[in-house]
Amino acid sequence: MEQFYLAALQMVPGIGSSRMKVLIDYFGSARQTWLADQGDLFLSKCIDTAICNNLLSCRDKIDIHKLADTLFKKGISLCTLTADNYPSLLQNSFNPPYVLYYRGTLPATDKLIAIVGARKATAYGKNAASMLAAALAAAGVGIVSGAARGIDTAAHQGALEQQGYTIAVLGSGVDVAYPPENKNLLASIAETGAVVSEYAPGTMAHPGHFPARNRIINALARGVIVVEAAEKSGALITADFALEEGRDVFAVPGSIFANTSKGANKLLKLGAKPVDCATDILEEYGWENFSVKPTTLALSAEEQAIYGLLNYDEPMSIEEIVTKLKVLPATAAYILLQLSLRGLTVEHSAQRYTRAAREGIE
Repeated sequence: MEQFYLAALQMVPGIGSSRMKVLIDYFGSARQTWLADQGDLFLSKCIDTAICNNLLSCRDKIDIHKLADTLFKKGISLCTLTADNYPSLLQNSFNPPYVLYYRGTLPATDKLIAIVGARKATAYGKNAASMLAAALAAAGVGIVSGAARGIDTAAHQGALEQQGYTIAVLGSGVDVAYPPENKNLLASIAETGAVVSEYAPGTMAHPGHFPARNRIINALARGVIVVEAAEKSGALITADFALEEGRDVFAVPGSIFANTSKGANKLLKLGAKPVDCATDILEEYGWENFSVKPTTLALSAEEQAIYGLLNYDEPMSIEEIVTKLKVLPATAAYILLQLSLRGLTVEHSAQRYTRAAREGIE
């Protein structure tokens, strides 16, 4: 039951990893800390009066056995900082959470790269994130991101497309789908990868949680790729954490006219390593024994006409395709569906389409 007492202590406002360690060293275990009376807590001088009161208040509200039962019923596991399966890179970072909640399977290797970026991403940015994640996943590299809208979602989807391993780090409990539209995505990630959080189940997403979430994204990975980011964004916070932890920072170059690329381009000016294909990452870490084999597409004349019309940056509507190629709307819609099922196109809002960027497709 010690791990559940650790989880309960981590829920106490003001008790972080460093204070938890001090308390456990003093009292001998998380259980003894949790059960200590008020006088002993004050005498320990490990925590101040406010945090002591927080602990006593939480102790009145949290039933340890009920907590364990709830986690079991929800299929949520715990991993403590000293456990053998605690992710090694995170374990050796500056401020790892004492307890990780997770659904799925924690990584058994440190062959992990984080991909982060703007929530309000462009078609170019989402295509780049998905392409890099897919190629890295095919090379056996795990993809870490935050399951947010935009770049994060594209990165997870790219990894899953290759049946690769991916980790979603949440700023909520692992049983809370945020954003709500990613509920199915998170379920898919939990089947073959991991959904992790330092926040207790049932904890709703909150703006204050995301900077802390970003430090875990960074600490889990060997390096961080920033695909698109404004000058002030969470992705840059993740990059800052990466630098503090001695991790590598990579950036995908973007348009000099796009606000969503100003942050990534600034990182490049400051010395981040430019990335335009997975090989850049594989060579950096000596993982280059994998190479993307060129694939020639077998397309019919009608499919080739529509595929050739699309690009990777600017979504095109069915109406534009019909006008330019002089085909029936139903024909265009059917062909786009077939291309999408083959993973060759991406549908954006209002039935607008781009090519799906994939390395090695000729």
